Amino acid sequence: MEHLILTETDFFRLIDNPGSTGLGTAYNEFTTTVVSLCKERESICRTVFALSYAETELQYHDAMQETDSSRSMYVRKALSFVRKILKYYQVGLHRGGAFDGGEKTNQRQDEAAAMQWTGSTAELVELIYGLDEMKLINGGETGIKELLARFCRMFGVEIKENQCYNTYADIKRRKNESRTYFFDRAAERLNRRMMRDEEAERKRR
Repeated sequence: MEHLILTETDFFRLIDNPGSTGLGTAYNEFTTTVVSLCKERESICRTVFALSYAETELQYHDAMQETDSSRSMYVRKALSFVRKILKYYQVGLHRGGAFDGGEKTNQRQDEAAAMQWTGSTAELVELIYGLDEMKLINGGETGIKELLARFCRMFGVEIKENQCYNTYADIKRRKNESRTYFFDRAAERLNRRMMRDEEAERKRR
């Protein structure tokens, strides 16, 4: 079974036998196998399943109960390594990429550089809070923090969480009858555009 590919290595065979020698070499071969597996692009799911299965087997291995043995040290090292790779995968999949040598990461950076937010921080924060309140992204389950991170990546801007919340507090303190300057101006401009379009259509008739 494909998800057993990592647990069938010499490293697992040796850690299952207390007193085995050659753990250092087997550990290095194990990490090389992990990296090779990650470079395969045919099936991300296969790689994640194999890593997850290996993580579980390492986490509950009886060597974890030992405190100062060489076997325990290598099991802990292997577990830490597998978890770091899994975390890398999780971040990559969350952002729409994978363990691909940076190709998609660079592509996302190029796309972000091509689309820059040229409005103010307050306008972007107002947009984010408006979308969140109207539950237009993932049915409202995404939340301000993730929306902020996504918009910052998309438009190549950097707005800290506390800066976002402070800006929202400033928006709430606005004294005008309507405090939603961005949405008010957007509605006004869009209505004006539709009126221009309709006028141009009448002139063409």
